[in-house]
Amino acid sequence: MVLAEFAMFPTDKGESVSKYVSQVIDAIDKSGITYQLTPMGTILEGTWDEVFAVITKCFKILEPQADRINTGIKVDYRKGDQSRMKSKINKIQSILDREIRHS
Repeated sequence: MVLAEFAMFPTDKGESVSKYVSQVIDAIDKSGITYQLTPMGTILEGTWDEVFAVITKCFKILEPQADRINTGIKVDYRKGDQSRMKSKINKIQSILDREIRHS
């Protein structure tokens, strides 16, 4: 199972790029993949092929609209098919013996 945190946006469209980022988020949402949106990026969860197919689709949406695209990707792979998006947070809460703030 892969957890991938990524952000993708054009760098040649001025200070506000929400018009472009919203297209990326729309594609992620419509993909059916498990995801969590954060203020600075998006976390995807699935198989390697599922996750990178979504990231590629996002790039293909922006490519015709921008001459320069910034993409940051952080990947954590672990064998198995168990969801870890929530379990990683739950584990920390268990160790701390309290709930923590998270989005």
